[in-house]
Amino acid sequence: MKFLSIYKTAERGVPPSQEEMANMGKLIEKHMKDGTLVATEGCLPSALGARVRLSNGKLSVTDGPFTEAKEVVGGFAILEAKSKEHAIELAKEFLQVAGEGECELRQVYEGGQDTCAESVTKK
Repeated sequence: MKFLSIYKTAERGVPPSQEEMANMGKLIEKHMKDGTLVATEGCLPSALGARVRLSNGKLSVTDGPFTEAKEVVGGFAILEAKSKEHAIELAKEFLQVAGEGECELRQVYEGGQDTCAESVTKK
């Protein structure tokens, strides 16, 4: 089963160090080889981004930086995990390398799966 891991952290404003990049590269390589990491990307600073919102029928665009946010999305990964518990273990390992922050894990809907409502009611 696939999971989307959304990494949220305080925005640092500086790029990762060479050591941090090397450590993350090793982790990425390990999990790409074992098939548990399908895709991953980091995000550039929120100052380069925008938020597009539809609320009460009205569209609005807010340019970054998003200073009101305590945490911003720092990156994401698509994980191939045996179970939710396995995805949690992968996220824990990632955070040991990435540092402070949190990973929100969301199972990705794949054709042929139960609907979301059915999955929730089966628990």
